[in-house]
Amino acid sequence: MKGCLSASHYIDLARARPRRMSFPELSVPMFGRANRHLRLDTLVRLRWLAVAGQSLAVAGVHFGLGFTLPFGWCFTAIAVSSWLNIALRIRFPLSHRLQPGAATALLAFDIVQLSVLLYLTGGLQNPFSILLLAPVMISATALPPQRTLLLGLLAIAVATLVGLVHLPLPWAGDDRPVLPPAYQLGSWAALVLGLGFTGIYAWRVAKEARDLSDALAATELVLAREQHLSQLDGLAAAAAHELGTPLATIALVARELSRLAPAEGEMAEDITLLREQVERCRGILGKLASLQDDDAGPLDQLTLRLLIEEAAGPQRPFGVPFEIVMRGDKPEPVCRRNPGMIYGLGNIVDNAVDFARSTVTITAEWNESYVTLTIADDGPGFPPDVLLRAGDPYLTHGANESRAGGGLGLGLFIAKTLLERGGAVMEFSNLPNPASGACVRMTWLRVAFEADLPHAGSPQVEPAVQDGVGS
Repeated sequence: MKGCLSASHYIDLARARPRRMSFPELSVPMFGRANRHLRLDTLVRLRWLAVAGQSLAVAGVHFGLGFTLPFGWCFTAIAVSSWLNIALRIRFPLSHRLQPGAATALLAFDIVQLSVLLYLTGGLQNPFSILLLAPVMISATALPPQRTLLLGLLAIAVATLVGLVHLPLPWAGDDRPVLPPAYQLGSWAALVLGLGFTGIYAWRVAKEARDLSDALAATELVLAREQHLSQLDGLAAAAAHELGTPLATIALVARELSRLAPAEGEMAEDITLLREQVERCRGILGKLASLQDDDAGPLDQLTLRLLIEEAAGPQRPFGVPFEIVMRGDKPEPVCRRNPGMIYGLGNIVDNAVDFARSTVTITAEWNESYVTLTIADDGPGFPPDVLLRAGDPYLTHGANESRAGGGLGLGLFIAKTLLERGGAVMEFSNLPNPASGACVRMTWLRVAFEADLPHAGSPQVEPAVQDGVGS
């Protein structure tokens, strides 16, 4: 029949080497500081607020206090800001996000517009000159440091200019106050220092918030991926249950065909192959269904040695030898397979391999109360500034940054988060002289390490973590 595959084609497929099915990768969202851009709506709203404040100040001084000032020119400068806002509202949607260059240009316009108003109303003698800080602070919280530096230099330049050249300060009567040059220089210096201090402070606070947000997003991504993998056993069990009935029907039909078909010949061979493949499918489905059982076999539980081998195995092809030392009383600790623990240990081993000169040493120690793993390399060790903040997000140093591809400095943070979720207490240090190298030590209460096992029910132990376990 045209468009249909023949029976011999299906037989060839069955005899062919089985192909491993792969599940699609979880989509990895791009996250990072480069993807955060200011919303145009934010700047437009802030500018409307500035327009309202400037209009109220100019009108209040001119009409309320009766001071003389170039009222028309002042409102012309304010009107330019209003026209720019209206044009931006018409041209772009509210959700439009600005590229750093466009945002820098708009903030630079705000600095220049404010400097024009200051020139018309007394320069730095005008108490509203402090508002030159606002665009720089906005930039510090949302734009790259280079853009903030440019805006800060622009603010200093216009502050210097309006400090030297400006119209008289609005005042009533002929007896205008004359501020001495030293006072005006002090106002200029205070403004410059304020620009530097508030800009750096705002940038630092915003950077820490962004780093923490990105690190948490990375951790959630890793956990979502691991959860996706851990849920496959449930999907497999459901598939085994649903496929059981049609597979039984196929087996029944195959038996009927074998009874009715000739004992020899090509059809008999095909029916025999069909029955063999049905039995093979039953065996596969039985294994899939067993993944949900409490007694899921040896792969569901790992001895401490197997846990180390599974974490270190992917790093062995890179040519750095491993020395594994096992010390402790029998029996050896056993834990349930935990993707988060394996991923965290693998990340720490990966770091050790990156910096090791010749070898990586993994020492496992245990007694009836505690389980300790120590991963050490013979590389340069942690620099002092890194050692004080080991485990913080976005913490990298020279050798790691020089690797191809760089890195976000999230590996150790994610590993620390995953392992501490499993009850580990982590310590970062350098090996004592004359040895050199970094050392990461993880200690679990044994009852926490062996949690969720059928026999887990050991007596409670002291919660304090002791040094020198098994030594």
